[in-house]
Amino acid sequence: MYERMHLLNKEDFNKLHDATMEILTDIGIAFHEAEAIEIFKQSGVKTDGNIVYLEEQDVRHALDSAPSQFQINARNPEKSVTIGGDHLVIAPGYGTAFMVGPNGDRRDAVMEDYDNFCKLVHTSKYIDMNGCLMVEPSDIPPDIVHLNMIFSNIVLCDKPFLGSPVSRQAAIDSIEMAGIVWGNEKIKKEPVMMAIISTASPLQYAAEMAGAIIEYARNGQALMIGGLMLAGGTGPVTLPGLIALHNAEILGGITLAQMVNPGVPVVYGTTSSIIEMKTGSLSVGAPELSIIQNATIQMAKYYGLSARGTGGVTDAHFPDIQAGIESAVSLTMTVLSGVNFILHACGILSSYLAMSYVKFLADEELCGMLRRIIQPLNVTDERINLNAIKEVGIGGEYLSHDSTFDNCRKEFYMPRLMNRLNYASWLATDKKRFEETSTASLSQRLAYYEKPDIDLGIERDLASFVARRKSEYLEHKSTHFQYEHSQVLPTSYI
Repeated sequence: MYERMHLLNKEDFNKLHDATMEILTDIGIAFHEAEAIEIFKQSGVKTDGNIVYLEEQDVRHALDSAPSQFQINARNPEKSVTIGGDHLVIAPGYGTAFMVGPNGDRRDAVMEDYDNFCKLVHTSKYIDMNGCLMVEPSDIPPDIVHLNMIFSNIVLCDKPFLGSPVSRQAAIDSIEMAGIVWGNEKIKKEPVMMAIISTASPLQYAAEMAGAIIEYARNGQALMIGGLMLAGGTGPVTLPGLIALHNAEILGGITLAQMVNPGVPVVYGTTSSIIEMKTGSLSVGAPELSIIQNATIQMAKYYGLSARGTGGVTDAHFPDIQAGIESAVSLTMTVLSGVNFILHACGILSSYLAMSYVKFLADEELCGMLRRIIQPLNVTDERINLNAIKEVGIGGEYLSHDSTFDNCRKEFYMPRLMNRLNYASWLATDKKRFEETSTASLSQRLAYYEKPDIDLGIERDLASFVARRKSEYLEHKSTHFQYEHSQVLPTSYI
C-alpha cells in the first residue's frame, strides 16, 4: 500500500531464525505453570522440570495454524477492528502506576483516572481499541481491581478492549464478563478482546502469564505475545542478540497458545529497549527502541503474523519538548515500519511508569497526523482536476475556486489542539500554550461525554458478577488472614 522502512534482509531473517531455534532446542524456555508443561508433554515436546525444548517442527506447526489476520468484535459492531494485513489498530498507554498533572506533580493513579481514559478512548477519532491497565488504580485492592477495569471497559466504551492478564483468575473473570455480554459460545468463535502476555526475560514465562495464555486461548480470545527485554540487562547488549533471544521467547508463547487451541489469534510484538548504561535504568526514548521495533515487526511479517509495536513513549517526566521529540520518533517509526497494533500510543511518560492527560491528548493528535500521512494519495482524474487548473490558469488563485470550497473540509488534516494561528492572533489568546489548551479541551470532552447504550439487564448482570467476585475475594482473604494472623482484615480492604 505504501513504502515502509526495512532494516532486515533475507539473510538476516534466516540467521535470526536459526539462532532462535538453537536457543529453543539447546537452552529451552521455562514455563512456571504445571498445566503448560503438561500441554507440551502431550504434544510430544521434550521437557525437563519447568523447561521446554522446542524443535523446528513444533514451532512451524504453531506458525502454520496461527492466522495472519483476524477481527476483534466490539460491543458496537461498527467499531470492530481487523488486526493484520495493512490494517493499523491503535490503543492507549498500559501498565502505569502514576499520573502526572499539568504542573508536573506526580501522584498515585486512582480508578477515576482509569474511567476517564475509558471515556477519552470512547470519544477519540483516532484510537480504535480500549486498553486495560491504562493506569493501575491505587484505591482498589490489586487482587480485584481488574473487575472494576473490565466493567469500565465494557460499560463506558463500546470499542473492543484488552482483557486482564495479571493472573489466571483475572483472565477467567475477564472471559466470564465477556460471556455475560456476548454469550460464552459466541466469543469462542468471535474474539471480543485481546490479552497482553509478557515474558519474564530471559527465557521465562511466569505462572500468571502462562496460565493466562491457556485460559484466553482455550476460550478463543486473541493474545499479544511480547515483553520488555532490556539490552544489556535482561537481554544481550548487541541488538541482533536481543532480537534472537526475544524471538525465542515470543515463539515459545505462540507455540503454547496454538497447542491449546490451534488457530487462536495471536499477535507478535515487543516493547523492548535498552539499559541506560550511566544509570542502569530503562530508556524508551533511545533511538535503539525504534530499531528493535522495526526488526521485531519485520520478524512478525517473516513468520506471517500480525505485528505489535509500542507507540508514543518517552523517558521524560513531563509533556515537554523532550517528550514530544521522543514520542514523535517512536510512534512515527513504529507506524512506518508496518505495525498492525500499537500499544502505548497515547499518554505515556517516565519510561512506562506514568500517564498524563495532557500527554494523552498530544499523542492522540500525533496519531491523527500519522493516520493522515499514511493515507493513500488516491490519484484519480477527478482529484487531479485539470479543469480547475485550466480555469485558474497562469497567475490566478485557487482560494475562491469552487473546487477549494468543495474539498477544503476533507482534504487536509484538521487539528484539534495544534496552534496554527499567526503570531498576532496567538498573542490575542494570552499566549496559550499546548498544555493550557489541552487541559481546557480535556474538561470539555469529559463534560460532554455520553455513556454508550448498553442493555440494562446486561449491565446489572455485570455489576452483580463484579459484586459477587469481590465478596468471594474478601471472604477468602478474611479467612486466610484470620488463619495466619488471628485477626480480621483492616478496614482499608473493605
